[in-house]
Amino acid sequence: MFIERPDIEPGIKIAAQTTPEPTEEDTAFVKQMGVDYVVLWTDGDKASHDYYASRRDLFAAAGLTVYGFGSSSVHNQPSITLGLPGRDEKIEEYKQHLRNLGKAGIPYTTYAHMANGIWSTERETTRGGASARAFNLETARQGHWAGEIFEAPLTHGRAYSEDEIWDNFETFIKQVVPVAEEAGVKIGIHPDDPPVPELGGIPRCIFGSFEGYKRALEIADSPNVGLCLCVGCWLEGGDWMGKDVIETIHYFGERNKLFKIHFRNVSQPLPYFVETFLDNGYMDMYEVMRALRAVDFDGVIIADHIPLMANDRRVGTAFSIGYMKALLERANAEFQG
Repeated sequence: MFIERPDIEPGIKIAAQTTPEPTEEDTAFVKQMGVDYVVLWTDGDKASHDYYASRRDLFAAAGLTVYGFGSSSVHNQPSITLGLPGRDEKIEEYKQHLRNLGKAGIPYTTYAHMANGIWSTERETTRGGASARAFNLETARQGHWAGEIFEAPLTHGRAYSEDEIWDNFETFIKQVVPVAEEAGVKIGIHPDDPPVPELGGIPRCIFGSFEGYKRALEIADSPNVGLCLCVGCWLEGGDWMGKDVIETIHYFGERNKLFKIHFRNVSQPLPYFVETFLDNGYMDMYEVMRALRAVDFDGVIIADHIPLMANDRRVGTAFSIGYMKALLERANAEFQG
């Protein structure tokens, strides 16, 4: 089941990831960039139908459509990924998150299956001295998510097997699929970040490769489960991913499994990378946009992990979205021509 939303246009849509508690200046900034869609995140304390519906109405009053809403409380949860105490309660919380979204008429949410968060090393600089996230496998010692720190060498007391990670994923996804379908909500699964074979004793064997994704979506076996394809993560992985990002877009896009795109670039593949501006990494981002257009991608793309420009996050956001809009106009013109 999918929600009929006449206010959501078909095709590629550029969205802004913004605060769910915007000022008038915040919403004006999004509109001034020529963007009509937003994606939002909140924590478990506010993840209710009433809150989701109130945000939908608040943004609608500013001429903006809420395309997706995530809850950090049911994202990157060790209890789900590792089968720890509290797993069943956390899965029930996720299912209620889906029901709340569906009731509020919000058609999409992002999910990630990392047990010990996103791993980074000290921030570095990219073009012009802009501060940017970096990762060096040789020196990486901790991951983080929602204020929690996960310390190497074993973030959860022991090493886990790939079979355990797969079994726990299957337990989770088989329970949530019927709810997602009934609620009319799509779940886009985000790649592991970074997509290395193992961190802190936890294998990243499912959402760290093309074959892992393929198997996972076959297990889910639902039109409501697909990819939140983070181009940056895929570029981080390089050859470790099994297929490059263009091949990946064609394979999953042709099967209607691409729901949302995180549009970002990095300096080089693992074992060491620095996130950078869209026009300054090792990938030609027009080729990414062109591939999305070629498969008739019908979802949103967002700027993600933007380097800090002029000590003002809005500057980098405006640069990135402006660049994305130009690439999309070029791709549309090429295919329409």
